[in-house]
Amino acid sequence: MSKNNIKTSGFSLAKRKELTGDDFYEVKQLDDMTIAVVCDGVGSAQEGALAAKKVTLHLINNFKNLPKAWSIEKAIKEFITSINSILYAQSIQEYERPEYATTVTVCVIKGNRLYGANAGDSRIYLLRDNKLNQLSYDHNEDGMANVLSNAVGISENVEIFYFENNIQKDDKILLCSDGLYSLMSNDTLSKNIPNGAYQMVKKASSLVEDNLPDDTTAVVLEILETDYIESMKNLNLIIPEKLKKGDIIDGYELTHSLIQNDRTWVCKKNNQEYVIKFAPYEAIENEKILDLYIKEAWNAKRLKAGFFPKSFIPKQRSARYYLMTKLDGITLKQYLKKRNLSIDEAVNLAKTLVSMEEFLLKFNLVHGDIKPENIIVIQRDGKKIFKIIDFGSITEIFSITNKAGTPSYLAPERFTGSAINEKTEIFSIGVTLYEALTGKFPYGEIEPFQNPTFGTPKRAQKLNKNIPSWLDSLILRAITAQEELRYSNYSHLRFELEYPEKVKPFFSENTSLAPAATCRLMSRRRAARSWAICSGSGSIFSPRQPRS
Repeated sequence: MSKNNIKTSGFSLAKRKELTGDDFYEVKQLDDMTIAVVCDGVGSAQEGALAAKKVTLHLINNFKNLPKAWSIEKAIKEFITSINSILYAQSIQEYERPEYATTVTVCVIKGNRLYGANAGDSRIYLLRDNKLNQLSYDHNEDGMANVLSNAVGISENVEIFYFENNIQKDDKILLCSDGLYSLMSNDTLSKNIPNGAYQMVKKASSLVEDNLPDDTTAVVLEILETDYIESMKNLNLIIPEKLKKGDIIDGYELTHSLIQNDRTWVCKKNNQEYVIKFAPYEAIENEKILDLYIKEAWNAKRLKAGFFPKSFIPKQRSARYYLMTKLDGITLKQYLKKRNLSIDEAVNLAKTLVSMEEFLLKFNLVHGDIKPENIIVIQRDGKKIFKIIDFGSITEIFSITNKAGTPSYLAPERFTGSAINEKTEIFSIGVTLYEALTGKFPYGEIEPFQNPTFGTPKRAQKLNKNIPSWLDSLILRAITAQEELRYSNYSHLRFELEYPEKVKPFFSENTSLAPAATCRLMSRRRAARSWAICSGSGSIFSPRQPRS
């Protein structure tokens, strides 16, 4: 679960207005996991306070480096067991009796799942729908509430009480030492948990006129939103193996397949046409494929912008699918089989692609597979409107594991495992523009599993004389194999699309982009110095460089 979906608070007060106590707590929010720990050092132990601190930091630091193969349950039990052995051995070595002793409660939230454990009498509560439930177990001697039967460091082996629970939106989880719950009834706890840890501890203190009889600590975790992807994953939905024309699913009648794998169809309901995309059948047994599909559906649902088709997921459905409005157009790839885009159309396309990428960047995402097949051309009021499709390729920026993309449109560094970023996406935009204006690939068509080489591309202007020099230069800077020379961010590319007069020649940094008519009127001497603009050479070097 994203840390943005969890609100955390923690607070502690020492007993009898002392400056320090034996309690220690910590909350750590990682990218996909939240860890909270509360420890109450055993008062009769000489090093109870130090033990509480050591256990807390041991758990937090180990979860930061959690082995990928370990389950959360295994991690919690192993980490508590290991620190118990360390503290017990240290106690015997230094004092010949347990002196490094503490209770522990630990809570881990990952996805929509709560994992918890305790040893001792510090507690974990769950407040849901105004009902308070204790999730932990008190390790006390029978009939003796203040006498521990179990804790970290008091014996060679520690007894760990472990539990798991699903979490829901608006759940509130409380971790606390016995100093808190010994002063507050369950009803008082329920009423005060929504106020956060600080107010809870202050409330407890006020009940005894700010003279707490014991160290008092509280940590509160409030679930603002659940993990949508995890929630979708847990739904009991079928994945149909074979689909055919005429099949009706939840009232949507399949009319014809759009893709050879028969997982994407045009369908009709109430005389309205949609595109319906089903999960791959392999997702039944392959969790990674299922995760990717759910992520795709989630992106389709949440990414609302004019350059995407409208998408939605019906609340009541029997199978894994999502829907998009059917676009009345053809792919840019199909369009280019008949004619190239005009200059104005190509510039508008570039602006649309940049706007789309800037929108995704707000979510720390990139499209990942920009190409004519993923662009729909729609004729509206005599103008061409471009829509971008394929939510399945959208991925996190700087990802090094995602293999999204089509070889002919991939930046050279993507073939060597470099992270996907603004520069690599700009390269794909540039190749798409080049193809839209010339019908060709700047580096030739690259086949899957090919190890391509990137030389000097022929200038687009050589293939299409209508391309102005500023646009020619812009495309060259977008598609250069040299990362250091390519546009580094979308905003720079957008600026030059908006202000062509600001574009510097890519093939000669010291030469202005003079109109063709001006070039023809130049003197021979001046023309010789400026051949790179007038000749249409593919060189990206200075005018002194001989022609290739």
